[in-house]
Amino acid sequence: MATTTAHAHHDDTPQTTGGKYYVPHESPWPIYGSVTLFIMMLGVCGWLNDWYGPWIFALGLAMLFGLFAGWFGTVIGENQKGMYDMQVDKSFRMGMMWFIFSEVMFFAAFFGALFYARQFSIPWLGGDGVKVFNKLVLWQDFENAWPSNGPAKLSPRDDGTFETIPAFGLPAINTAILLTSGITITIAHHALREGNRKILNIFLALTFLLGFLFVGLQAEEYIHAYTELGLKLSTGIYGSTFFMLTGFHGFHVTIGAIMLLVIWLRTMSGHFTPQRHFAFEAVAWYWHFVDVVWLGLFVFVYWV
Repeated sequence: MATTTAHAHHDDTPQTTGGKYYVPHESPWPIYGSVTLFIMMLGVCGWLNDWYGPWIFALGLAMLFGLFAGWFGTVIGENQKGMYDMQVDKSFRMGMMWFIFSEVMFFAAFFGALFYARQFSIPWLGGDGVKVFNKLVLWQDFENAWPSNGPAKLSPRDDGTFETIPAFGLPAINTAILLTSGITITIAHHALREGNRKILNIFLALTFLLGFLFVGLQAEEYIHAYTELGLKLSTGIYGSTFFMLTGFHGFHVTIGAIMLLVIWLRTMSGHFTPQRHFAFEAVAWYWHFVDVVWLGLFVFVYWV
């Protein structure tokens, strides 16, 4: 196990470990993380089968937060002790790039499902050549139009209808909020590179506050959709694609805002220098990613 005297980095000198790549000591976190993910998966399976799923999933979620706190706390501590050199920094950057790429593919799958349903499935089912098929397999009142709500039994309303959320209401406000947060984190990044800690702390705080505001407004939008618009996850293909895309994005915004909060607490404690601040950059990359995904959601889910 590599050991060194603990000290905070308050200078601009890149920390090294004598030119050797740092190899972590034995850690309980990988096996703990595997057990955590298994428990969360077991909870979801139980939830879908009317078992004790919610309680098991809640346990897994609590363990997940413990994993984040413990593992990232270990990494932060090792960094502050000067155990990482530029080669480790490069590894972190490559890891974050691949992680964001995996997230791009994750959302691409859901956008692909939305595109396939709108551009291929609905027009095909509405074609003259499959009218008999529609009457036998689908429902009598099927229309070749988007959004498609499915049969009436899927809707919480008696008439089987639902209403969509107008793009230029809360979604437009949330778009402005996220775009503004992209500006504030960029200002904070430039302030960090220039050594202006006051501007850094102010604009970084503004960024995560805007993130939490976005999540709060999205929760209000969901409540309105469920209680007044008849729009739920089970409301046909439109409801499922809408809530899967916006819901997963809201989850990513929540995680990103929490990460920004942690980075802000670190900057308030004097962590990072103008030359060495990859943890800040990694969260900034992630935040810009969720901004871009939201623009796609606003255009293709809410607007067109």
